[in-house]
Amino acid sequence: MGCSNCASKNDGLPKGCKNNGSCGVDSCNKLTVFDWLSDLELPSGVEKFDAVEIRFKNGRKSFFRNTENLSLSIGDVVATETSPGHDIGIVTITGELVKVQMRKKKLDPYAAELPKVYRKANQKDIDVWEEAKAREEKVKVRAREIAIRLQLKMKISDVEFQGDGSKAIFYYTAEERVDFRQLIKEFAYEFKVRIEMKQIGFRQEAARLGGIGSCGRELCCSTWLTDFRSVKTSAARYQQLSLNPLKLAGQCGKLKCCLNYELDSYLDALKDFPRQDQKLITEKGEAVCQKIDIFKSKLWYAYRDDYNNWIELDTQAVKTILKAQRNNKPVASLEEFIEDKPVVNVDFENVVGQDSLTRFDKPKGRHKNKGKRRHKRKKSTQKNKSTNAKQKS
Repeated sequence: MGCSNCASKNDGLPKGCKNNGSCGVDSCNKLTVFDWLSDLELPSGVEKFDAVEIRFKNGRKSFFRNTENLSLSIGDVVATETSPGHDIGIVTITGELVKVQMRKKKLDPYAAELPKVYRKANQKDIDVWEEAKAREEKVKVRAREIAIRLQLKMKISDVEFQGDGSKAIFYYTAEERVDFRQLIKEFAYEFKVRIEMKQIGFRQEAARLGGIGSCGRELCCSTWLTDFRSVKTSAARYQQLSLNPLKLAGQCGKLKCCLNYELDSYLDALKDFPRQDQKLITEKGEAVCQKIDIFKSKLWYAYRDDYNNWIELDTQAVKTILKAQRNNKPVASLEEFIEDKPVVNVDFENVVGQDSLTRFDKPKGRHKNKGKRRHKRKKSTQKNKSTNAKQKS
């Protein structure tokens, strides 16, 4: 949870403010934007921007025009224009920051075709909205059963009801084109609402469902990541990662988005490295690159006739060898550029004041030897008794 007053109960719902993610500060919701322009006053004569950003289920956001000049603030529940009927959403941004967000998404801030905000939601609107949201889970389960019965190769991942309960959006994923004309007819007959089918990608599906990644944190796409950039296997190669699909793929089945996070830093570091496919030609022989260490700026080379013997070189030494190679003056061997590492002799001392590590073994040894000595003494006395008895007889 984003605010300090909330914590998670056993059923996953937040406790504290008891608003289940709809509190006034709007910090419990994913993809929340901080209004860093809220404390700034507009110059005299400049009117406040009349558009607002409103969030719906699972981070779906849209921009609406405040034509009624309503006093809106972050966290207000409002009724918005849609076709048909009206929808219920929560205000996330107001003022000048909305203009910045619209330009970022390549929208015209002064476009006339923006839908309108009708009013602040009254209690009746909120009751109808809550009833519609309560139906979503049952409708999703029933919709999946119908899709399986019709043998359609698709997966219905989520259902979102409109605020007035007159329309339902079914989000689905599919690898091939799906003919769902019969499916829509059965949905309309079963649920008695207007049906809209919307196909989403596997990454969007993971963002809507959420989950825990292999790093132990919540998925980036369900918390803060808003744009999905393409991830290629070259990103893993640049970072010297093992090309294991099980480790590189996320819960969506695609390559992890976090592979792009540090890619630019690796690319900048690799600019100082020579190309790995370049061979080092020396008088001793030809050497091939076997491995590199980006953090330590080290490269390991091996001669063609001795691949088991790797020679560690730094980037500056490799550049020197390549420069001599281009001047047709190859170096004698790679061993000339091996750095002489100082030998550090470590003398381990008993700084704690403890005894020998084998001090607990000595009593066991004493007892064992003591037993052996007792056994030998017993045998010798028995032997002496038998010899004395024979002499007396």
